[in-house]
Amino acid sequence: MAQPTYLIVGASLAGAKAAEALRSGGFDGRIVLLGQESEAPYERPPLSKGYLMGKQDRETIFVHPPQWYTDNAIDLRLGTMATTISPGDKTVTVSTGETVGYDRLLLATGASPRRLPVPGADLDGVLYLRSVQDSERIKDTFQNASRVAFVGGGWIGLEVAAAAREAGVAVSVLEAGELPLGRVLGPQIARVFADLHREHGVDLRLSAQVSEIVAGAGGKAAGVRLADGQVVEADAVVVGIGAVPNTALAADAGLKVDNGVVVDAALRTSHPEIYAAGDVANAFHPLLGKHIRVEHWANALHQPAVAARSMLGERAFYERVPYFFTDQYDLGMEYAGYAEPGSYDDVVVRGDVTGRKFLAFWLADGRVLAGMNVNIWDVNDSIQHLVRSGSTVERAELADPDVPLDQFTPAG
Repeated sequence: MAQPTYLIVGASLAGAKAAEALRSGGFDGRIVLLGQESEAPYERPPLSKGYLMGKQDRETIFVHPPQWYTDNAIDLRLGTMATTISPGDKTVTVSTGETVGYDRLLLATGASPRRLPVPGADLDGVLYLRSVQDSERIKDTFQNASRVAFVGGGWIGLEVAAAAREAGVAVSVLEAGELPLGRVLGPQIARVFADLHREHGVDLRLSAQVSEIVAGAGGKAAGVRLADGQVVEADAVVVGIGAVPNTALAADAGLKVDNGVVVDAALRTSHPEIYAAGDVANAFHPLLGKHIRVEHWANALHQPAVAARSMLGERAFYERVPYFFTDQYDLGMEYAGYAEPGSYDDVVVRGDVTGRKFLAFWLADGRVLAGMNVNIWDVNDSIQHLVRSGSTVERAELADPDVPLDQFTPAG
């Protein structure tokens, strides 16, 4: 009898960790890992942090050394894009025209940068960050440009802006909202990041509406025109206005798609033999009681193990507390939980906000929905425990640095 084939579409961190989990879980059948890029699976956080700033060597970003795929009998096919899925006959057609059969299929197709919908957005010198080649292109730009404009003040935009300032480049950040990260953090904590960048010389422009990328000599981007007519001059423009999940393949195959590929807590799609993990998966979260799609490294790192167990017929659910981190200048931060705009009614801070050494908590009806630690370490596990407990807490105790988080007393 032929060995079963488990096919993974997307040679990303999620795809590589799924292959690893299948092997460590005892699967000895055929594993095919399809990757559209020419690079072996790598991690993305260094692309806006250490690798971009020249603090990490290129070989450190890869999930596994090249020999690992051979040693574990992973059929890694790079530069190969899946073009269609046929769930009925359990096949995937790839860009070479070949058809690959599968017994179980995992989609780890990730997300793509949201494109700026204004005139001039396709000019040379308008840059996005997703791939290692994008990071290298931006790094080269920092070596040759004197001024760079950033459209979007989200996590990626601010991290890359910080890298640009550390490279000695003059930076303008153009944020459509009233504050950078305002939607994610709320005004009280978002101001911390606004002040941080201004103190490092960033020209931060808020409520800025971009109307056009201005062309200069040779048709290269030379600046950004705002809705009020002002032109922010720049030698290059980096766009970071969010990401769009890569769902076309799933949608064409008839899978349920809604802000990503919809999966249950076991990461199974609307088709019982197809699974999804990572940035593309809109997964039901048992702790939160709803579907969420998380575009952060920790999700891509940990979800695949659950998907692999589910593919192997085991009972498994993904219920980790959402987590992400950032490094900007001398500020390091970890965030755990999920606090959407409008979902919380209080923000509690303990520590020194002005000195950027503090904890912050987002609460609803006295329950901690999310917490973050800024330049304070070895507390995130305790924050996650608070989030997971669902207990109501005393506000005064939460704000008191003398009350250890791991000994927190629930209210009532």
